[in-house]
Amino acid sequence: MFCGQTIYVVDDDKPALHSLSLLLTAKGYAVRSHESAETFLDAIKQNERGCVITDARMPGMSGLDLLAVMKERRVSMPVIVVTGHGDVHLAVEAMKRGAIDFFEKPFDAGALLASVRSALMSENDICPSNAEIRILQKRFATLSNREKEVLAGLLRGQLNKVMANELGLSQRTVEVHRANLMKKMQAESLPELIKMALAIARDDLEETA
Repeated sequence: MFCGQTIYVVDDDKPALHSLSLLLTAKGYAVRSHESAETFLDAIKQNERGCVITDARMPGMSGLDLLAVMKERRVSMPVIVVTGHGDVHLAVEAMKRGAIDFFEKPFDAGALLASVRSALMSENDICPSNAEIRILQKRFATLSNREKEVLAGLLRGQLNKVMANELGLSQRTVEVHRANLMKKMQAESLPELIKMALAIARDDLEETA
């Protein structure tokens, strides 16, 4: 297992907190549970190693606010966000604030565990490499102008019906463009697509800085 690395689970929903903690413990991980973002922040140190799984919507400090505070305090552990009320805007906002993955409850246990393993393996190298970014840029170049417009709408957190109205298209046409761009980008989920797009955007900004 990953020596010295702990999985921190933060969720105000006690049954969900207990269930996820049991799942991770059964897989051999060291787990620490917290019922609020505030108690989690009080318990950790800046150089803590591991991974954080936090609920997005909690009383007091939300999971998204937690991402911002961790960044301010330079706590660099990768964060996975889960929520029982997922939507496009929430997923986009979580990824923009630094989450490495996003899951809607009830989530697939296998997919979450795979994300945890990936997070722990890449804890010191979360950003994609230059080679990976170049691959993403090549995929992006294959998108049609309309598919790029739909991708831009997704990055603004827009729903399909909102994009359809803005672009003067039917909602079904937007859905087709969305499916095509995900296929071309080889993204298996919306959070993965968002991570790809943000990685490309960050690279473009760094090159023009």
